Parts: sequence; structure tokens; C-alpha cells
Amino acid sequence: MAEDFNHELLCVLSGFGGQGLLFAGKVMANTGLLDGRHVSWMPSYGPEMRGGTANCSVSLSDEAIGTPFITKPTAVIAMNQPSVEKFGPTIVSGGTMVIDSTLAMNGAEGVDLADGVNVFAFKATEMAEEAGLKGLANIICLGKLWAETHFCTRETLDAALAKCVPPSKQHLLEPNRKALQMGIDL
Repeated sequence: MAEDFNHELLCVLSGFGGQGLLFAGKVMANTGLLDGRHVSWMPSYGPEMRGGTANCSVSLSDEAIGTPFITKPTAVIAMNQPSVEKFGPTIVSGGTMVIDSTLAMNGAEGVDLADGVNVFAFKATEMAEEAGLKGLANIICLGKLWAETHFCTRETLDAALAKCVPPSKQHLLEPNRKALQMGIDL
């Protein structure tokens, strides 16, 4: 059986606390766990999570991971302008950047990106609210990143999402699936 995914991903997910970036990173990390890969998931947030800065680093690899710190990501999800400006210049040539332009209105304009960085900017927060999926812009961005990088198989992505939605919040699984599909379809 041919594996249909990218075998290494070094991703930083960043934005304001409360945007669900740690959850999106957890879904991404779980794809690696489900596939039996080496995984690192490291959250980082400011003194006040909701409204403060938050980011997490996720490494997925077939090889042992030496450190959870990512200084040269292959992918970035940036859900606000400070995140674009902080992490955009760190992406490797040929990497992928997904930007929620609802809160990052300037996108990557004026940011010193390496040659060949693929930038995808769209109003994820606005899209989520218009679709009745308030609070799920993070999952729309995750879906878009998956569509561009294929960091796992689609089956594994769906299974990881289902695993990360706790039993007490199963009513949120279907809205998360819809948000994921919206990002994939962009």
C-alpha cells in the first residue's frame, strides 16, 4: 500500500490565546501518533492565555526528533499579524504559510520570506462565523495546511480530529469536520 503523505513536517501554529491553536496542534500531533511516527508537540503561551499570545510547535517525522524547538519551520499557521511577522521570516524555502487574514490584514506583505514560500491568505475567522462555525477558524486553517502539505493521510486526519474532541463535547465533532472540509476545499 502506497503511503500518501509527507513524511516530515515542522510546523508552528501561532495567534492569540483562545483561537484554538493549541487544539489544532494537538490534532496535528495526534495524526503522527496514530501513524506510529515520531512526534513532538510543544505549547507556548503568554501570561494570560485568552487574548495573550499563544503558539505551539509540532514536529512529525519518521526519524527521532532531537528537540521540540523549531527554528526553521516547513509550515506556519498564523492567525494574527504579529504571528505573521514573527514566524514568516523563519520558514524554509519551499515552505508553506497559511494566514487568517481576518486578523492579519496585511498578510505577508512587507515580511521577509525565503524564496519559494507558498503563502495562502484567506479570512478564516470571517468564513467560520458566516458558516455558523464560530471559533473554528483554527480548523479551517488546519484543513488548508493539510490540503497543501499532506502531512498525513486524510483517514488519519479525520481519526485524529475525532480522537481530540472529548467525549463530553461530541456535539462539536460535526462542526469541526465541516470546518476542516471548508479549509481543504479552499
